[in-house]
Amino acid sequence: MPTAPHIAIRDDPFTVAEIEALVTAPGNGAICSFSGLVRDNSHGQAVTALEYDCYQPMAEALMREIAEEIMREFPINRLAMVHRIGRMQVGELVVVVSAGAAHRDAAFRAARAGIDRLKKTVPIWKKEHFTDGSQWVGETPEG
Repeated sequence: MPTAPHIAIRDDPFTVAEIEALVTAPGNGAICSFSGLVRDNSHGQAVTALEYDCYQPMAEALMREIAEEIMREFPINRLAMVHRIGRMQVGELVVVVSAGAAHRDAAFRAARAGIDRLKKTVPIWKKEHFTDGSQWVGETPEG
């Protein structure tokens, strides 16, 4: 039986296992998750950290709209979308989208749709920190 999606923007670290536990259910034969991490480079520059910020009430409302749309669109029964804000070091977990379903195809497609729509729609701003400075992504025409 489908349950309301779990949506959160957090400033504390979380784990993939913690988020996947939110989409576990006896009827699920599949859980598929996308995990976004801080990588050590961007456009040929060495990245030392990333910083994320947002207007949390609006960002969470948009994430909920996306999640509810995905719950209607794909035959899944649980979905969790969690994004972190604040400063994170290379290798730290930034975002997890997990979908639980009876079958893998629906779980794969729902998790993919979730991260794609989140990145395209939800205004969560990213600042890249380099060894020689920093820059908000989207600050330049190429960003």
